[in-house]
Parts: sequence; C-alpha cells; structure tokens
Amino acid sequence: MEKISKHSKLVILVILTIAAFLRIWKISEVPVSLFSDELDVGYHAYSIIKTGRDYMGNPWPLYFHSYADFRAPVYIYTAVPTVAIFGITPLGVRLPAMIFGVLGVWAMYLLARQLIRFTRIEERIYADTLPPISALLMAVSPWHLQYSRAAFEVTELLFFLLMGLYFFFKSFKNEKYLWLSAICFGLTPWIYSTARFFVPLLILFLFVNWRKEISSFSKKNLFSATFFLSVFFLPMVFSMLTGSAGQRFSYISIFTDPTIDGEIASQRLIDAQVEGGVSRSVLQKVSTRLVHNKYFYWGSKITNNFFETLSSQFLFIKGDLNLRHSPEGIGQFYKIEALTLTLGAVLFFVFFKNRKIKWLVVFWILFGIFPSAITRDGGRHATRLILILPPLVFLISFGIVEVAGMLKGKLKYIFLSTYFLLLTTNFLFYLHTYYVHNPWYSERDWHAGYKEVIQSIKEIEGDYDKIIITNALDQPYIFLASYYPYPPKEWQKGFDEEYVEGFGKLKHIDKFYFGQIGEEGIKTLPGVLEEKALYIAAQRELAKNLVMEPSEIPEGLRLIKTIPYPSGEPAFYFFAKM
Repeated sequence: MEKISKHSKLVILVILTIAAFLRIWKISEVPVSLFSDELDVGYHAYSIIKTGRDYMGNPWPLYFHSYADFRAPVYIYTAVPTVAIFGITPLGVRLPAMIFGVLGVWAMYLLARQLIRFTRIEERIYADTLPPISALLMAVSPWHLQYSRAAFEVTELLFFLLMGLYFFFKSFKNEKYLWLSAICFGLTPWIYSTARFFVPLLILFLFVNWRKEISSFSKKNLFSATFFLSVFFLPMVFSMLTGSAGQRFSYISIFTDPTIDGEIASQRLIDAQVEGGVSRSVLQKVSTRLVHNKYFYWGSKITNNFFETLSSQFLFIKGDLNLRHSPEGIGQFYKIEALTLTLGAVLFFVFFKNRKIKWLVVFWILFGIFPSAITRDGGRHATRLILILPPLVFLISFGIVEVAGMLKGKLKYIFLSTYFLLLTTNFLFYLHTYYVHNPWYSERDWHAGYKEVIQSIKEIEGDYDKIIITNALDQPYIFLASYYPYPPKEWQKGFDEEYVEGFGKLKHIDKFYFGQIGEEGIKTLPGVLEEKALYIAAQRELAKNLVMEPSEIPEGLRLIKTIPYPSGEPAFYFFAKM
C-alpha cells in the first residue's frame, strides 16, 4: 500500500471518521423504512443462511432470481453475515453499503494520490492537499451519502472500481499489483449492471492508452491478470446470453421501448398531413423516413439523456426526482461545487500535463454516462449514473486546489475560507433536509407502513382463516416474507392460486392472499368478504380518509385497525365483516 506521512494519516483518519459517522448515524431510522429492493436483499440473504438457496429455491446462485428481475450476487452475499448477525433489519441489510461507502472514501484518496503522480504537479503545493480534499468531498457528497445509507449495490461497485484503477497504476512500479487490479475489475459486473458495459470498455481503454507500460510487464503477470479477468467475465457473458443477466436491461433499454413504433407512426402521419397528404413528393416521403425512424429516435434519446445528465438541474439543483435516490430539492452535488467543477474542468485541461490522464477523465465521464443514457429514464437516474461521481469529485478538488495555488497571500485564505464556509452551509442545509423533511416527503417511496402491517397481522392472524393483503401500492410478497419472516423452505415451494369472490384469482401461500378488490372498489367489500377473512386495504383504494371521516366506512364493514405513515396520514386499513 501507499507510504503515507503521519500528518496525512491523521488527516485521512479524521475524514474516514467523519464519513463513517455520516453513514451510520440513525441508519435504522433514516431512510424511514426498508423499501422492497432492500427487503429483497435481506430475504435472499436470510434464505441463503437458512437453506443455502435463494428464496426461489436456487442453490448458491450466480444471479439471484427475484420477483422483478435477476439480481447481481455480490451485494447479497456480502449481506449474508450482517443479516445473520442483525436479522432482516435496516442495520443488517444496509451495513454492507455503509462499510463500502466508507471504504470508497479511502479508495478515492488512494486513487487521487496515484493520478497526481502522472505530472509535475508534485512540485506544487497541492500535491498533498488534492487527495484529502477529494476524500473529504466524497465523504460529504450527497450523492454518495444517499447510496451509502441504503442497501444499494453502487457504493460497493465504486469501491472495487476505484481500487481496480488504483492497483492498475500501482502496477507500473510493481507489476505484481496487476492481478489485484484484475480481480477488482472482474468483480464489478457481478455487483451492479452498469459495470457490465462500462468496465470492459474501461479495461480496453487502459490497455490502449498505456500499452507501452503494459507491454513491459512479464508474461507471468499478464497471464495471471488475464486469467482472473476470464474467470469473472466468461460466466457473466454466458449469463447475459442465456438471459438471466440481461433480462433487466431488455426491460429498461430504449432499444426495446414498446412506444417507439407508435410515436414514429404518429410523427410520420403529422408530416403527411402538413405536407399535403397523398400528393406529397418522393423527396418529402424520403425525408420523413430519414427523420422519423428508430435510429434517429435512439440517437436523439441518447443525446438528450447525456445533456440532461450534465445539466445544472440534475447535478446541482433538483437531482434525481426519485426520492429514494435523492432528497427533494437537493442536487447530486452542492451548489457551490458548480463553481469549482467548472473551474476545475477548465484548469485541469490547461495545467495538467499528462495527456493520458486527461483522456482517462474524459473517457470516464462520457462512457460512465453511456450505460444510463441507453435506458428510458437514464438522463437523471442517479443509481446508474454514479459511475461519474469519482471523476467529477476529482475535477472539483482540482478546481479548489488550483485556484488556491494561483492566489497569493490573503486572497488565497479568503477564497478557501469563503468556499468552505459556503460548502458547510450547503452541507448543513442538506443534513436538515435529509433528516428532518425527507422522511415525510419520501415515506411512500420507501414503502413505509408495511412493517407495521405485517407485525399487526402476526398479532391477530389466529382470528382469521384468510388474510388478503392489497397489491394496490406494490406487490406485497417480499414484505410478508421479510417482516414475518416466513420460513424460506416453505416460501421456496411457491404460491398456489385460488379464485376469491370479488377479488378474482389470487396467489396465496397458506392463509395469506395477495391482490385487491375488483373494479367496484371497497363499497362492494361487505357483500363479498368472507366471515373469517381480513382485508388490508391501502389508502389509495379509498376516496376518503376514514380516520377523519369514519362515517364513510361502508355499512357492514368493521375497521379493525389503521396503519399510519410516519407523517400521520393513513397508509393501510384492516377490514373485516361486521
């Protein structure tokens, strides 16, 4: 590892302590609940612990078969020990993301130290300041914090990606590090799907850009690196070809968007109407087909996604509009960082002497966006776009240090003190929003209320022969499985189906049924609900707030219990026949 001075060790230790505190404090309370994907991780890990199989019954799978799609395995396997210790709880499920979030700050520091060694800037004052500033900005980054405090795979992905690059550059001085780089890169596609596109291209870029250095490596070390990459990549290619690894992408890709044909036909029809209908010339018909076709649509969508990603709205003002990915009204970076990102990008390409590193940063940003840009909502999807976080943090850090290096005397200290004062102000505003406002704003996005529903069911299930849980908000399978928690061996047997009057054909396991009342709604429930049956309805299914207006409860129904959101608004109602 790196030889680091005592002073630098102390600085990075303080930064890592800050990073750890920000990621662990109230992690069981904020985010306000475990959402379905987090519980999916937890129950898969729980099932592995109990049976050696995922909850679908597959033994030690390479890809975990979930209800929505197939999931990459590494995060789930890293959650096995934490779920074994803490159970399917926020701490048990989120702890791996938190740990790799802190390790990612450390990896950012190490990589920044490597990058600045590719030019003469070690002679300048920021040789020892840019790496810790990069680590500090990563530690307090709202983008990185958001994903370090929930069971998202991407903090784990970033750690191994950064370490892969770190060991790659370390191998120039000691080529034995090359196999460690290969292992780190090889793991990334098994962590999160965007790495399946980005990392192979990155490896190819590194090989071409540093082919002279690589050609001097011994055949033994080149073979070992190639061997480890093959061990990781060949099974991944097989999984993509057989469908399990590629299923999710085929669902979200712009290339499989089912609305394309209709949109193209609509645009061509408009052209025909505007240009004279059947009397159009051949040139007009050809021009219409040249402009309105799948290839033009795909190119336009990808371009729009690129510009949306690099827009101030996404980066600094609103961020990802999905409240699981970003707090409301908070960008992916602090607003003050817009200044130093702009300055840093300009000054980096002016003053950084090593062209290969410049090309690496350009490649990283452009191709880091690409896997998200080819998806339908990829323009501001913070999860898929997190690949570009490290190079942008590096440019922001470069901007801070380069501007400070240009200024003399008091101007330097005025700049630094003003900048970090504004950064601290932005940071405190973010913390207030995240811990005070966001739990209420995002309660529905985080699927709050389901835990209390399942806990309440366990208290009264003996009184009922049939318990129907609504799917009006989300499929409730994973909530029952995780919060109950249901024995994995029983769950792996799958569901039966049964026709239930008023509900239609419902899937069920034992007495637990999943579905919602038919089109007629809750008002028909008294006539179809069986005597010893319980229906858990969502507030969305009702026109009225029954807590505020109890007289609106349909005649013949008994309201057993109401489950509120953290904000106090009703989330679920327990109904039985009068």
